[in-house]
Amino acid sequence: MMTAPLIEIPDRFNAASFFVDRHVAEGRGDKAAFLHEDRAVTYAGLQELVNRVGNALLGLGVEMEHRVLLLLLDCPEFVASFFGAIKIGAIPIPVNTMMRAQDYLYFLNDSRARVAIISQPLLAEAGPILDQAKYLRRVVIVGKAEGKQIAFDQWVGKAAARLEAVETSKDDTAFWLYSSGSTGFPKGAVHLQHDMVVCSDTYALQVLGITERDRTASAAKLFFAYGLGNNMYFPMRVGAQGVLHPHRPTPEGMFEVIDRHKPTIFFGVPTLYAAMLQVKEAEKRFDCSSLRLCVSAGEALPPELYKRWTERFKVELIDGIGTTEILHIFLSNRPGKVRAGSTGQVVPGYEAVILDDDGKPVPRGEVGNLRVKGDSTMAYYWNKHEKTKASLFGEWIQTGDKYYQDEEGYFWYCGRSDDMLKVGGIWVSPVEVENTLVGHPAILEAAVVGKEDTDKLVKPKAYVVLKDTQTASAELEQELKHFVKDKIAPYKYPRWIEFVSELPKTATGKIQRFKLRQRD
Repeated sequence: MMTAPLIEIPDRFNAASFFVDRHVAEGRGDKAAFLHEDRAVTYAGLQELVNRVGNALLGLGVEMEHRVLLLLLDCPEFVASFFGAIKIGAIPIPVNTMMRAQDYLYFLNDSRARVAIISQPLLAEAGPILDQAKYLRRVVIVGKAEGKQIAFDQWVGKAAARLEAVETSKDDTAFWLYSSGSTGFPKGAVHLQHDMVVCSDTYALQVLGITERDRTASAAKLFFAYGLGNNMYFPMRVGAQGVLHPHRPTPEGMFEVIDRHKPTIFFGVPTLYAAMLQVKEAEKRFDCSSLRLCVSAGEALPPELYKRWTERFKVELIDGIGTTEILHIFLSNRPGKVRAGSTGQVVPGYEAVILDDDGKPVPRGEVGNLRVKGDSTMAYYWNKHEKTKASLFGEWIQTGDKYYQDEEGYFWYCGRSDDMLKVGGIWVSPVEVENTLVGHPAILEAAVVGKEDTDKLVKPKAYVVLKDTQTASAELEQELKHFVKDKIAPYKYPRWIEFVSELPKTATGKIQRFKLRQRD
């Protein structure tokens, strides 16, 4: 097992002091912390912006434990807003930039955020609901502000550039991240001041071997737990650099980022790697020689994708699994020790067991429920007591994944214990897609399951029962796909729609999705 010196986290600990101020104190102030479009932000410049955001939040009446919603594209303002809030003891809540207006209203009301900091392009979706948010007092816009909105640049420009971190405990709440569920609304996973250090000192230091000579680039955005580590606090742990890419992570776009900014570690998801492999002559058109390591997570990496990527680009690709609740990766392959198709072995600092439905260990090689123990696990779900009790078992958390472990300690993914789908590394609830489809006047009933595409990656497939007056057609299929895209986050739409006369159900009328999965 690889080892690395891990810091002892003191009882009095503020994550902003550790990830931001420490680098200036240790003489790295002039070093670039982040590259964004055509600008570089040094650690000293970042510290000043963090301080100004913290002071500006105080000026709006934000106090310790008040929530601040971050609806931001990947940019230095995201990093500064995140750590500026933490520095004054407030709680930043980054949220998904690909959601719909009603999702943002839910996040604002559930979190009771007093202030929202929003990237101007995202106002098109979020803007209409801001007046309906019960607890929201002020809105800060990165870009052009209108009406009562506050322009970020002027707001921080008037704030003082010096700020002492408030004295927080290592066990104080630092930030929340929302995690989707198979039914009901997203759940706010509450993370503590020490959690980012734990993930950095286990996975980043001991599996990635990250150092201050590294430069990271991530297709997963900062609002994801995966992206937040990959491209923000991992490089900030060691004084390295992150490349912030605010645009959609297209295959060509990611190659252009690698070619232009020369990262040493690239983080993606299997769906993206499959799409990047479709780019003709990419290895000739783009210089990927800076890469020493590629990382995959978010959904299981098929062995064929691993083989094609490593053979073509001559760089190791390591697959792992993490969750929003555990914050980052806790099972991972290691460079030089990859077993293609597996999720690898336990990351140092974590423990993992596979149990049956009664909570008893299963023999090696048998499939069971994955339960994980590690000090980066969330404290609880905000305002979701029953969901918390169903997930946490003392120091352990049940991930909802089915796994088996082979004799050499490698873990192999076997699916979900609920009906949730991972699509392009993002959770999709079949219930949400079904409810949306049923809102179409042609649809009587709908059931959604996962189906593998040609790259062995899971995408949603819908089985629909039409009302008597409707006739199945290719035109109706396209209409239904567009209908779902317009109503909920577009990545959730069903890639295939099959018209059926009836859905398999239990005696009590519950849809049996497993029978539909067996049909495929």
